[in-house]
Amino acid sequence: MHPVEVVGSSRTDSGVHAKGQVAHFDTHLSQIPGEGMRRAVNHKLPDDIVIREIEPAPPGFDAIASATAKRYQYFIWNSEDRNPFSPELSWHRWQTLEIDAMRQAAGHFLGEHDFASFAKPGHKRESTIRTVDECSVSTVGHRIVIGVRGKGFLWYQVRIMVGTLVDIGLGHYRAEDIPAMLAARDRRAAGSTAPPQGLYLQWVKC
Repeated sequence: MHPVEVVGSSRTDSGVHAKGQVAHFDTHLSQIPGEGMRRAVNHKLPDDIVIREIEPAPPGFDAIASATAKRYQYFIWNSEDRNPFSPELSWHRWQTLEIDAMRQAAGHFLGEHDFASFAKPGHKRESTIRTVDECSVSTVGHRIVIGVRGKGFLWYQVRIMVGTLVDIGLGHYRAEDIPAMLAARDRRAAGSTAPPQGLYLQWVKC
């Protein structure tokens, strides 16, 4: 036995959930088959964490550097009454949201942009240019689901994008304001930061 360092492919803030995190660790001593190790580690983990699969990785694999795409989901419970069964799994917004305006605004995020206005100050990244391949807004009953996909994101980027979309749904901004927010490269130019409990790392492709 020896200590190992587990490296996750995507950082999640406190209160954020992950459906499909990918991680790696290096070892030269393990003789336990992957399935046996999976069961043993799951036995020791807290109830809200489970490992779905363990398998050998190819030489040079790195959970961060090898990631080619990530998709996040954000769940909003849009109803006058809160959902008592999932208060920590979605963001309750009781006001009526203008979904068409949110969808129109989401389209302005697509492509390569400088997302400095949509990053929390102190992110310590040399470049704030990122590419968003998908930004969708869908509804299922009282639930609004915002999907965001790209190779990588800045600190709080998805949460600020979601908060801004909700502000647009409330009429605080217009959908056409997004390009000016991006051009400003100033966090003060964008909208609110959505709380962490509605955000999910849905999957990572490596």
